[in-house]
Formats: sequence, structure tokens, C-alpha cells
Amino acid sequence: MDEGLLEGEANLKSCLEDWSELNKEFTQLEATHDHYKKVLEELWDAQKKCLSGIAHHRYRMKQISEKMNRIKEKSKPETEDALKQLRLEMQQRKSQFREMEEFLPHKNGIYLSIILGSVSVSLLNKEEKYAYKHNYETFKATVSYISLALSLVLMFVTEYRWFDAVLHFLLVWYYCTLTIRENILMVNGSRIKGWWVTHHFISTVCAGLTLIWPDSYTYKYFRGQYLMFSSYLSFLYIVQFFYQKGALYRLRALGQRHDMDITVEGFMSWMWKGISFLLPFLFAGYFFQLYNAYVLYRLSQDPHCKEWQVLFLAIIHLILSVGNITTTLKVVVDKLRTNRRQELTNKYRFNSHQKKDM
Repeated sequence: MDEGLLEGEANLKSCLEDWSELNKEFTQLEATHDHYKKVLEELWDAQKKCLSGIAHHRYRMKQISEKMNRIKEKSKPETEDALKQLRLEMQQRKSQFREMEEFLPHKNGIYLSIILGSVSVSLLNKEEKYAYKHNYETFKATVSYISLALSLVLMFVTEYRWFDAVLHFLLVWYYCTLTIRENILMVNGSRIKGWWVTHHFISTVCAGLTLIWPDSYTYKYFRGQYLMFSSYLSFLYIVQFFYQKGALYRLRALGQRHDMDITVEGFMSWMWKGISFLLPFLFAGYFFQLYNAYVLYRLSQDPHCKEWQVLFLAIIHLILSVGNITTTLKVVVDKLRTNRRQELTNKYRFNSHQKKDM
């Protein structure tokens, strides 16, 4: 018999045996998949029960709080003690709800609902949350390196307006992406809020206006200063990234910061130990931006200025600068007051103990 036919029959027999074995494995895979679907349905049911249970408890607690508020302020000492204890327990219960909700899906905010619709962006385990946060931090650092390099190159390339548009478009895309990513992080427990979230929305508008600014006399006049500012800003973000990353790592290890806290473009109270290092760099950038607003305003009054973008950019740079300065100063003042109160409290306690010992 021909050797080729024998080899073919042997290969066919091997294929049939492999297929038979694979069929047995597929039967097991089907059973596993059916079990997975059943567990998934049970998970959805459990999530709904937990969410409705938390909503029910909050509704009942609100009713109890309203009844407590109707109790007269001047009452028996026993009543006041009972009310104080009840308020303390209710506050603890609210903290327990927040811990429960970290492992439950959250509804998207208005911004995410507009951008993504009803798609759930909740990450239900710590590993996924941390991986997404790490990806966010890496994204910010990577784009900062790219924008720094691009800004420096553009200082020596002055003939091509479309080359400038690459940097402007990169910044528009960057800030738009940041606003989406930050809202997803907030849904998953990150506590970034206030001015630093608003800052990125305004920065998106600022980058967009710069992108559509025509290649005119005013644009060429301001171009060099803008590239210097963009270079410094990117450098500042990189410096902050490395400092804040180390500070957050230490504070999380000590249990003093939330795992989903992220680095920001400004100054937060947990950066206090780096105040002498960070603040000079930050305020240099803030006053540079204030100077941008002044130059743009003067430029908008120039007879050669025909572009509406100039005045709007002056206003936006002013808003960003004033917002950054006032927010940072507020954090510093609040921290100084807190430290002063702690010092006075500790001093009072020390003096009280000394008097008791005497």
C-alpha cells in the first residue's frame, strides 16, 4: 500500500481522536458557561437588592432625622445624650454605606451620560480600579512628555502653521480625554473634585480656541510666548507627577490616603511636606498665565487685531490663573489654620495634664 495513503489515514485517525477529545472538553465548557450565566444573573439580583436596600435605609434615616429636628433644643440631659448617640450612629452608618457602594455599580453623572449614554463604567474590584488609575497617571505623564518635546521643536520651526495645529489638536484631545477619564475615576471612588475638574473643562475650550486662531499678525506675535508657556506647563506637570506619585505611595502605605486618590495639576493638602519645593514652580506657572492674559488683552486692543479669539483667550487665561492662585492659596491657608489648631489643642492638653499631675 502507498506510504502516502497510510500516512493520510493515520493523520485522519489522529484528527478524529483529537476532535472527540475536544468535544468532551466543549461539553465541560458549556456546563461552565451555563454556571457563569447563572452566577451572573444572581450577581445582578444581589446588586439590585443591595442598591434598593441602601436607598431604603437612607430614606428611613432621612425620616428619622426630620423627627429628631422637631425635638426641642432645650430638653432633658438624657434626651440630649440619646440624640447625640443616635446622630453618631447614623453618621457611622453613612460611612458603612459608602464602603458598601465601592463594590456596587454607580450611575453615570450628567457629563458621562451625555458622552457615553447609559453604559456602565463601574469597576467592581480593587485590581481593576487600581489598573485604571495607573493607566490614567501613565497617560498624563506620556502626553506631557510629548507636548514638551513638540513645544520645544516648534520654537525652531516657524514656517508651517499646520505644525502648530498638531500641538493645539493634541492639547484639545488630551483635555477632552482627561475630563472623561476623571469622571470615570470619580464614579469609581476617586475624590478629585472642585476647581481641578473645572480646570480641565476650561482648558479644553482654551486649547480649542487656540487651534482655530487664524495665522495672523496677532497669532504670530503671541506664538513664541505661548510655546514657552506650553513647554513650562508640560515640564511642571512632569515634575509634579513624580513628586506626587511618591507622596501618594507613602501616604497610602501609612493608610492616610484613599487608594483612588490621583495626582492633580495643583496643590492639595496632602502635598504639604513638599510646599517649599512645589509652590515656587506652581506660582511661577500661575503668574506666567496671568501675564498671558495681560498680553492677550493688550493685543486685542491693537488696531491690527481682527480675530475675536484673542479677547476670549485673554479672559480664559485670566480665569484659569485666578482660579489656580486662589484655590492654591486657600489650601495653604486652611492647612496653616488646621496645623495651628492642632498645636493649640496639643498645648492645652499638655498644660491640663501638667496641672493634674501637680
